[in-house]
Amino acid sequence: MSADKEKDKMEAQNKIPRHVAIIMDGNGRWAQKHNVSRISGHNAGMLAMKEIIKRADIMGIKYLTVYAFSTENWKRSAEEVGGIFGLLVKYVASELRELDENNVKVSILGDYKSIPRSAVASIEKALDTTKDNDGLFFNIALNYGGRQEITRAARKIAKLAIQGLINPEDVSEDTVSEYLYTGEENGNIPDPDLIIRTSGEERMSNFLLWQCAYSELAFSDSLWPDFTPEEFETIVRSYAGRERRFGGR
Repeated sequence: MSADKEKDKMEAQNKIPRHVAIIMDGNGRWAQKHNVSRISGHNAGMLAMKEIIKRADIMGIKYLTVYAFSTENWKRSAEEVGGIFGLLVKYVASELRELDENNVKVSILGDYKSIPRSAVASIEKALDTTKDNDGLFFNIALNYGGRQEITRAARKIAKLAIQGLINPEDVSEDTVSEYLYTGEENGNIPDPDLIIRTSGEERMSNFLLWQCAYSELAFSDSLWPDFTPEEFETIVRSYAGRERRFGGR
């Protein structure tokens, strides 16, 4: 192999996406497959998430965003919804110290203040504890919907226009991006380079609709609790072989 080809190969191996987002799908089907409760499936999914966070940090990924609870998930049974938020409280209680020691910064994308109080308290503790960390940026999409996010940004911009603080003619894509959950309020999180969805489904499900315009997509047949750090790393490494043209040639 020539020196140039060897150099190209090494560069590809070291080409890690800056921001990876994951639609963690399949907890319910995993529970059904194993003849356990749906809450047990969500608990297994939480354990899988914990391992993926560790692997992302080891690999040098700077931003990891997970889709934990959508605005549509309120349609599920009260028992399941309550169980999901109970697991969130449990996760923060058991993992916050380790996240902080590993310099992980937690951010929330979504209207988290509308969820149960105990979960809000846990979230705010995590946000406050990790606010000065600058290692892996771990973003949890919670009570989140892509259309809702864009609508929220449009309302904010409209209010500024009514107040005469912004000229409608000056509203640009950057303006809209600034008022999304990923915008200024959370430190201007870059758009995801790679979005992974598990469980064999191939759709976005109202996730990061504005931000995914040029994201690379990858789909896994694994149900989320079965999604291993090794499979995660394989998918992330395969990203290095993709050519991102952003609409160019």
